[in-house]
Amino acid sequence: MKAVALNISAWMLLPVMDGIAKHLSSEIHFLQVVWGRYFFMVIISLPFTYFFFNTHLRWPRNFYIQFARSIFLFLSTILFFYAISVISLAESLTLAFVSPIIVTLLSSVILKEKVGIRRWSAVVFGFIGAMIVVRPGFNEINMATIAGLGTGISYAFYIISTRKLSSLDSPLLTLIFTGLSGAIFVSCIIPIFWTSLNPIQWILLIALAGVGTLGHLLLILSLNFAEASKLAPLAYFEIVTNIIIGYIFFNDFPNKWIWLGLLFIISSGIYISIRENIKKQKISDPSFH
Repeated sequence: MKAVALNISAWMLLPVMDGIAKHLSSEIHFLQVVWGRYFFMVIISLPFTYFFFNTHLRWPRNFYIQFARSIFLFLSTILFFYAISVISLAESLTLAFVSPIIVTLLSSVILKEKVGIRRWSAVVFGFIGAMIVVRPGFNEINMATIAGLGTGISYAFYIISTRKLSSLDSPLLTLIFTGLSGAIFVSCIIPIFWTSLNPIQWILLIALAGVGTLGHLLLILSLNFAEASKLAPLAYFEIVTNIIIGYIFFNDFPNKWIWLGLLFIISSGIYISIRENIKKQKISDPSFH
């Protein structure tokens, strides 16, 4: 129960970061928002980890995979922040929810995992949901909708990289490593897009990073009490806060096509998660039916 409470709290909190990011993106370049998210995340999380969890601060056991998944998460962040700067929070997040579907595809191709007809059916079902949201031929497909889908694809590669790492490093080390990597990447390009910020914008950037760091810390803590595969379906609670924030602060409310596509994608993702759990139980307990 503690794991569920912590996990849901995280997913209800993280859309607050997205809402702040969307607001700031209407005033400054979205890459400045990405920079603030990573830079202040490091400023907040590094001292915290040093004082309370310093045993986790060590060189990664597999640097190359850590580096690869940091790049994938960085790309996911950039694409998502760009998407929400143009289209609604709900539409961006719905498109990003294709990640479990892409993970299933990549598991078969890259990890050579056996994927049965039921999970392939769920993949097709989720793909139909994504097409309902995008509606090619009816809606003008723009860079923001492509970026929303790209978010889910990049995040799927991040998950696959995490699986390849086989939990050699602690989640806190990953949080620090990905934060440092992202801060370095974006700091190299941000001077090109930089514009001066007012005090309110600086405060919002720090708040954005603080909320994001707290959300990820709650996710990490939840994983101490339950397996990631069992908690995975709870990520869809994120859409609740996301829709509320989008409606109250940006007057965005999902249309019928987004609701329908969301139903398809969430149903697909939850079913894939359930099948993952069943598969793991069969592996750990051959007598499981």
